[in-house]
Amino acid sequence: MPAPKELDPSASLAALYGAKLRKLRIRAGLTQRQLGDKIPIAHSRIAQFELGNEVPPEDVNGKLDVLLDADGDLVDLWSHVKPTPYPQYARRFMDLEPKAVKMLKFLSQVVPGLLQTQAYARAQMRIGNPREFDVRIEEWVRARLERQLILRSSKPPLLWCILDEAVLRRPIGGPAVMAEQLAILVAWAQTPHVVVQVLPFAAGGHPMLMGSLSILSFKRGPDVAYVEGSYCGELLKSADEVARYALAYDLLQASALSPDESLAVIHGFMEEYRACALREPN
Repeated sequence: MPAPKELDPSASLAALYGAKLRKLRIRAGLTQRQLGDKIPIAHSRIAQFELGNEVPPEDVNGKLDVLLDADGDLVDLWSHVKPTPYPQYARRFMDLEPKAVKMLKFLSQVVPGLLQTQAYARAQMRIGNPREFDVRIEEWVRARLERQLILRSSKPPLLWCILDEAVLRRPIGGPAVMAEQLAILVAWAQTPHVVVQVLPFAAGGHPMLMGSLSILSFKRGPDVAYVEGSYCGELLKSADEVARYALAYDLLQASALSPDESLAVIHGFMEEYRACALREPN
């Protein structure tokens, strides 16, 4: 079994919380899996809490405090690190996004947040957080829609998106929600500053099979890359690492359908979802 990752409590308040949580868990003689089962949540979430990559929701934190006999320490500490609309690991990327003049994005599973409808965003967040309170879900949805002001500014960045075919085929929220979402995607793809390509299943394997990718370019300063999974993300600034992912993006572009072909494919899926929605019982 690999040694646990070293924690640096001085890195951030979230890291301090994570170090405290790990100390209490070990004192209680519990593994991450055992603690997760008692709440219950996935043990991978416990790992993210301890690493300071994610802050638990208030109800989960309360259970952790009781289960680990923290005597209110976790409750007190949580009040200083309580969750914002964005997870800890994504905040530096979110701070940089409005400053970009060009964004290259590859999405393997969902429509990019900058192009999501309210209903699609709500459905995606509910799927990922089935035990969360509605008020918190709505807070996250509002935050996501506010991010879209980037594309509605007087000088919006160029947004070039490559979407895996899975994004179009997976009916998040149901046919009606998908029909609306794809209609918005078609509309955005016909604006001067948004380009959309579809990477078809027929293209086979590609360099980003295991996650999603964003590359941001700025008026001044070097490019950065951001790779993300379901509950983790990493901002990369090293020139070598960014170049590696820039090459991966070039390969994705070469394998994807042209923008015009992609628009036709998206439109076709949109019409299919509309037809399915009409057949659904009221």
